[in-house]
Amino acid sequence: MNQVQHLPLSDVEPRSTEFLAAVASRELRDRRRVFAGVGLPTLAVDLAKRTVNPDVELIYESGVCGAHPEGLAEGIADGVLVSGAEAVLSMQALFGYVLQGGNVDVGFLGAAQVDRYGSLNTTFIGDWHRPKVRLPGAGGAAEIMPNAGEVVVVIRRHDPGALPEQLDFCTSPSPVRVRETGRGAVPPGFGLATLITPLGVLRRAEKFGELELCSVHPGVSVDQVKEATGWDLVVRPDVVETPRPTVEEVRLLREEIDTVRLYLR
Repeated sequence: MNQVQHLPLSDVEPRSTEFLAAVASRELRDRRRVFAGVGLPTLAVDLAKRTVNPDVELIYESGVCGAHPEGLAEGIADGVLVSGAEAVLSMQALFGYVLQGGNVDVGFLGAAQVDRYGSLNTTFIGDWHRPKVRLPGAGGAAEIMPNAGEVVVVIRRHDPGALPEQLDFCTSPSPVRVRETGRGAVPPGFGLATLITPLGVLRRAEKFGELELCSVHPGVSVDQVKEATGWDLVVRPDVVETPRPTVEEVRLLREEIDTVRLYLR
């Protein structure tokens, strides 16, 4: 039996998009239906479909269900998602019946900021009246967070600005935040279950719990992750090293999935 080959650490650094996409794709093993965002989630779901889960059903905010794209989508409304799809629904039907109906196993999202309980900010960075950076906004994330079975988020930064004690703005509240405000029903979904960063993998074990460090990437120490986090990060006693991408995973990303390096960096 042939052993799985891994690229040298110097070839695929933990901070690279290839590393993050490969790690994120493995979260979709044995999942049936995934509501996918654009960017890094696009790479990850495409890679998962070619490796760990060829039967995964891809859903996009534009109403596409059961997508079978022949090329890399540049956005949720890209025609490549529609061609060959199982169905294209109105957004009202998609959100009302598919998502809010409890028919999505995993929401796969990106974010600019994530807090300790898994709330997301995709709206702006800085002061409300004079923000430093304006971001794309909520999109479908505000609906995906409470209604998907669970949410996986992958981000390109891990520092106190990206993982702050307090978000600059809460776009998509976690179940914890909703319960604390007392201004609405606690959502049916688990919320953020897994956060993948350039330093490691954080998970929430309980719906009303906080993120905990469970895996560090090669060459990264637990202390480095704690120092780069804006709160006193809980570290699980059984922290492991994140498995590196395989040669085949990186080849697929480079030579078949994102040949024009639209998302790969």
